[in-house]
Amino acid sequence: MDETWLYHYEPERKQESMDWRHSGSPRPPKFRVQESAGKVLASDFWDQDGILLIDYLPKGQTINMEYYSSLLVHLKGILKKKRRGVTKRVMFLHDNAPAHRALAT
Repeated sequence: MDETWLYHYEPERKQESMDWRHSGSPRPPKFRVQESAGKVLASDFWDQDGILLIDYLPKGQTINMEYYSSLLVHLKGILKKKRRGVTKRVMFLHDNAPAHRALAT
């Protein structure tokens, strides 16, 4: 299991990046750093056979004990579908985030 921020950008079109200049004049400087159009937190679960679940956190919400517990319940259903016979003994590797360490989780 891992959580990562995914940033999305609005790329500049070719027409927007064009500028009129003489053939001998220097190009204007372009900065590679651009403001992100937004970001989303993705939680992904996988095993040796591939990705099991990717969940995108809704905007304005944080990962807390209730959200993470419901995510694990959802993952249990996916494990029953995709990995039949493996659901009795499953081990997770988590970091020590408060939502992961909560007693209810």
